[in-house]
Amino acid sequence: MRAAAARVTWLMSEDAHIAESNPPAEGSGQPAVTTFFQRYGLLLLVAGITLLADIITKRIVEAQIPLYTSIPFIGPYLSWTHTQNTGAAFSLFQNGGVFFIVVAIVVSAVILYYAPRLPAGDWLSRVALGLQLGGAVGNLLDRLRQGYVTDFIHFQIPEIGFDWPVFNIADSAIVVGVILLIAASLLRDHKA
Repeated sequence: MRAAAARVTWLMSEDAHIAESNPPAEGSGQPAVTTFFQRYGLLLLVAGITLLADIITKRIVEAQIPLYTSIPFIGPYLSWTHTQNTGAAFSLFQNGGVFFIVVAIVVSAVILYYAPRLPAGDWLSRVALGLQLGGAVGNLLDRLRQGYVTDFIHFQIPEIGFDWPVFNIADSAIVVGVILLIAASLLRDHKA
């Protein structure tokens, strides 16, 4: 999450000149609601879908799978394993409770601050930030509600001894969001 926050901060400074050269036209006759949806619509839609998927899957796992029980889904490679995580994504930095709550709030605030400064046609960055926002809020709600995050997706390749830490939809969204944000930045650099 720290890497995501650093990347967002870096992109904010790099793209500030784009936002300054492309401000919304004052007196253009566009209602404030239209401007709001142009700036935040796609981001909030992606964040909302991500958050909803995260909440629903976690509650199903909590209700249907006993804690520390694993149910195979695709052979020995993918299973649903109900765990509780007090650390960051992929069970890193255990027992960081308050720190991760603060980080999630700061990252969410930075994303909401940065979104209207994106160029009008930069939908890929808005999708990326929406995934990160939805993931950050999903894990934040778990931490506030129960003091830990519910994880359940367990990927393994037993033949080579590979065992990835158990994760959830929010963790996946954050990682995919960071990858998409990097891709969007590279595409902008390439076009420039």
